[in-house]
Amino acid sequence: MTTIEWEDDLLLGHPAVDAMHEEFVTVARAAQLASDEALPDLYVPLLAHLRRHFESEDRMMVETEFPPRQCHMDEHAAVLKSALEVEAELAAGNVALCRDLIAELVNWFPKHSQHLDSALVHWVNKSRLGGKPVIIKRNISSLKSESLPMSGQGG
Repeated sequence: MTTIEWEDDLLLGHPAVDAMHEEFVTVARAAQLASDEALPDLYVPLLAHLRRHFESEDRMMVETEFPPRQCHMDEHAAVLKSALEVEAELAAGNVALCRDLIAELVNWFPKHSQHLDSALVHWVNKSRLGGKPVIIKRNISSLKSESLPMSGQGG
């Protein structure tokens, strides 16, 4: 199991969205690492977060008339529907299904963020501020030392 961690690669350049995404990572990680006994108590804040997170982004899409908003909002609705169904299963003791959903959320989130949420942030910044978001990444994991020019070598 890959445990989700916050990293600069997840930054999109919109402070409110970035803060919401960092919160998602925090609550998802807590649920991932929870014991079976603690999982129901840690699923509650994850579910509450998903509701706030999706409502916030959906409102942003409507307010800014984001062109592909329906597709993005439909994805939010499908994820929330699944999370609510799992809540009922977890209450009945189905911890394994809850763990499966959390694993799927952790796998889904970076792709969703980098594609759909990134497009939304670009749209919002361009329409409100006239330009692309500025993102300062301190720990770029994809940068490899061997791709940097070495001093003293021909070039």
